[in-house]
Amino acid sequence: MTTVLVTGGAGYIGCILVRKLLSQGFAVRVLDRLYWGRQPLQEVLDRIELIHGDIRDLRDEWFQGIDGVIHLAGFSNDPTAEYDPQANWEISAVATESLALTCKRLGVPRFTFGSSCSLYDGLPPGVDYGEDQEVHPKGAYAQAKHYAEDRLLELADERFCPVILRQATVFGFSPRMRYDLVVNTFVKDAFRAGRLSLHGGGQMWRPLVDVEDTAEAHIVSLMAPAEKVQGEIFNVVQDNYQIRALATMVSGVLRLENREIILEEVPLPSYVRDYRCSNEKMTRVLGFTPQITVLASVAKIVASINRDAFIEFDHPRYYNIRWMELLSEVYQNLRPFQSVLREGA
Repeated sequence: MTTVLVTGGAGYIGCILVRKLLSQGFAVRVLDRLYWGRQPLQEVLDRIELIHGDIRDLRDEWFQGIDGVIHLAGFSNDPTAEYDPQANWEISAVATESLALTCKRLGVPRFTFGSSCSLYDGLPPGVDYGEDQEVHPKGAYAQAKHYAEDRLLELADERFCPVILRQATVFGFSPRMRYDLVVNTFVKDAFRAGRLSLHGGGQMWRPLVDVEDTAEAHIVSLMAPAEKVQGEIFNVVQDNYQIRALATMVSGVLRLENREIILEEVPLPSYVRDYRCSNEKMTRVLGFTPQITVLASVAKIVASINRDAFIEFDHPRYYNIRWMELLSEVYQNLRPFQSVLREGA
């Protein structure tokens, strides 16, 4: 396999994945709406083919010469999906199905899909859930992911090999940085306020994985023998952590920077996520276990922040829902928000 199409390749995970693919000798074509511009790919633009397009408007020529697709494009979390449920369904559900159908029709054999461990949300806590667990997804984001998973499994056959990766909550540094993910948010709050809030004492559990390991999981799945991965679902999890433990780790790293961090308990919100997942299947079948720990990843984020002394933590570009709200406000007198999502900023 030599040429890979990465949808959402300029995003938080995508721009890391593109660099990894290039370092491993792949030719890379990126399909992205460039919602956050070209900057996340700036240092590799001369080494990739970049298509500024929308996965809802697929063109056959985008797939010419492609050996595999890594599909990351789509809404990224519950707040963005709830903000515009119609666009979320069009992009994360329907367009994923259309993308897979196009790949199958044009003879692109391998397809990996970035799904989410949020499908396990709402199940009884206290269990490390595996891929065989029946899920009943809650909310627009998880429901769209589940629909896409089902369609991919239906399309799997000897000519088309889709692989579904249920990614845990991702953390870590990326050129398209986000501070709306739990570990990254704690680092940002520690720097900006010196205070970390623990809702209900932070007793709830979350499965987590570093962005570098997430990208590597897609490459491992892309290259694995078809008989091991065809129509299979794999959780991608480094470990499960209690929120309080995450806050303690972040504060510990920051104390090495001579910063005193206060942990404070605050009331629980109306909705709380509390679930755990297992990476056992991916380890057993593919021999891949995410290795980058929260401590190592936090240290890398801190080093990046220290290099950028004038970082604007409150800038909307670091928060997906705030960026969507800003663009909607800017363009509301020019075109409907749906058009903004379709055409890009």
